[in-house]
Amino acid sequence: MKRTSIILCLLIAACSLYAQSAEQEAGNTKKNMLKLNVAALLLKNYAVQYERVLGRSAGVALSFRTMPTTSLPLKNIILDLSDDDEDTKDVLDKLRLSNYAITPEFRWYVGSRGYGRGFYIAPYYRYSKFKSNNVIYDFNNNTESIRLSGKFSSHSGGLMLGAQWFLGKLISLDWWIAGAHYGSGNGIFDGMTDHTLTPQEQADLRESLEDTELPFGKKEVTVTANGASVKLTGGWPGFRSGLTLGFRF
Repeated sequence: MKRTSIILCLLIAACSLYAQSAEQEAGNTKKNMLKLNVAALLLKNYAVQYERVLGRSAGVALSFRTMPTTSLPLKNIILDLSDDDEDTKDVLDKLRLSNYAITPEFRWYVGSRGYGRGFYIAPYYRYSKFKSNNVIYDFNNNTESIRLSGKFSSHSGGLMLGAQWFLGKLISLDWWIAGAHYGSGNGIFDGMTDHTLTPQEQADLRESLEDTELPFGKKEVTVTANGASVKLTGGWPGFRSGLTLGFRF
């Protein structure tokens, strides 16, 4: 009995010391981080994130990403999904677009250290918007073209796996290992021609617009004597990865 009491006392003391140590660690932890996604720069994106540590296992973060008007990143991957269709390739080669995205997320740190360190699982929501005024389609045996402009927006939900380390007292390194999201999107792109189209020209333009393959979603084409409109709807998949350097405060 005496030996059992000593063991119980030692266990209680150890638990008390661990709790005090954890409480002290939590009190000394810098709970805010402002980060720059350095990997996104390779894809012509500028992305920043703010994270707030809520406790040993929890945190919340908000990311903002923007891309100025430029050619389409990862164009070859999209072409592979479209079976290297020549009409699609021609449109993507000429395409110039800009976009931005806002991504709030919750982080659950699964390691023993926590407080913003170690592996984490992050469910997230993403709102993104794309804009272009340079969607060019050739028609009438490539002797004429029409320039479409418009916007496309999407709402998606996803899950990401990542890991974060502290490099000294002020710097964080956050690796977004892999994330995937899926949602719905919609948009419309339209344009006017510089002259009134004949019925044959309208038919050629409609064929050019409808022949362009999309790797996801659906399109609805409307052609008139004065121009055309393309409405996009349907599923919107996406992937997420990155490497950020942050300042802790």
